[in-house]
Amino acid sequence: MNTLDQAHCDACRADAPQVPEAELAGLLRQIPDWRIEVRDGVMQLERTFRCADFARALALANAVGAAAEAEGHHPALLVEWGALTVTWWTHKIRGLHRNDFIMAARTDALAATCEGIQ
Repeated sequence: MNTLDQAHCDACRADAPQVPEAELAGLLRQIPDWRIEVRDGVMQLERTFRCADFARALALANAVGAAAEAEGHHPALLVEWGALTVTWWTHKIRGLHRNDFIMAARTDALAATCEGIQ
C-alpha cells in the first residue's frame, strides 16, 4: 500500500537535504508512473496525465493546485487539450525533497478519482 499519499509535507528550508541517492529507488517504486527529469542540473519528478478533453485536464490541474496550496508546496502545471503535465521539485534546495514524492503520490490519488484521466 502506498502511504506517501497519506503523508504531509514538512516545511522546507533552504538548507534542507535533498533525497539521498540511496532512497530514490524506493520512493520511485511507490510512484512508478513518474520519471525523473533533470533541467539545468535540477532533478524534478514529472508525469503527463492523458485526459479525455481540455475540461478534464483543467479540472485535474485545479484539484492538484488545491492540494498544493493546502500543503504549501507547489508544482509546475502545463494544461493542454487532452493532457496535464505535472512537475514537482523543491525550488529552495534545487532538487528533490521527500515532499515532492508525497505530492506526486497525492497527484496520482487525485487522478484516480477523476473520470476520463489516465
